[in-house]
Amino acid sequence: MKEDKKELSVAAICNGTVIDHIPPEKLFAVVALLHLEDATAPITIGNNFAGHKQGKKGIIKIADRFFEDDVLNRIALVAPHVTLNVIRDYKVVEKKQVEQPKEFIGIVRCPNPKCIVNHEPMPTRFESATDSSGSVLICSYCGRKVKNEQVELL
Repeated sequence: MKEDKKELSVAAICNGTVIDHIPPEKLFAVVALLHLEDATAPITIGNNFAGHKQGKKGIIKIADRFFEDDVLNRIALVAPHVTLNVIRDYKVVEKKQVEQPKEFIGIVRCPNPKCIVNHEPMPTRFESATDSSGSVLICSYCGRKVKNEQVELL
């Protein structure tokens, strides 16, 4: 007799990072942002899995790799509410909800061709804000507003 399986099994990782609850349309932007094409350790990328919070979700499992806060800030720009799980000896030892910080330094390109950061060797600086159109980043030098979906990362 054949059993109906309702869940897909994905191999557990001994040590590494699991990025969960990625909006399906943002999954490959996160993959590109993390430069996973250069990774030599095992990686599992899954999309359109059933999720409790948002209907469908993407997930990335990366063996033997852990991320610093500057990388998490980049993820927050692309997918601001993902969950990051740090795995050690097959157990979740740390769970973080990635949230967009108030300020981004040296991460986002200013689209204003006249902005000083496009002519001088200095890091960009953007503040996170909300206006009538939704979430935006505001360049601290020239005041240019950039919608989150229009952000270009450095």
